[in-house]
Amino acid sequence: MKTNCIKYIGVAILLATATMAFAKGGVIYTGELAKHVKGYSGPTPLKITVKKGKITKIEAEASKESPRYYRMAQKKVFPQYIGKTVDEAINLKPDGATGATYSSKAIIENIKLGLSNYKKSAKSTSTKKSKKKR
Repeated sequence: MKTNCIKYIGVAILLATATMAFAKGGVIYTGELAKHVKGYSGPTPLKITVKKGKITKIEAEASKESPRYYRMAQKKVFPQYIGKTVDEAINLKPDGATGATYSSKAIIENIKLGLSNYKKSAKSTSTKKSKKKR
């Protein structure tokens, strides 16, 4: 019984720490969050780095996409997001790469899901902090 209680407390602490990190910035991994998002050959997980509320880096993780087409999509889509705020990026309607339509759409959907989740986490953290100050 004590072991389960300790495990739950540990998980709660980890989640709280991760949520606080989101509020300041951090790395968003879309692998688990967007595992249902598929390009031409399967999932297209990404790592999105946010610093001071702006996207500073997007990296593609291992995928079964054709390297040639996946690179085309990355080169076309990623730069459109770099330097944008989270809100700007969520509302962005980027152009995809001609010839790499499925990969482009999957990358865009991954980015939007990751950033939407990031925003929710940051919002819930700021709400919790403001309640504590009262």
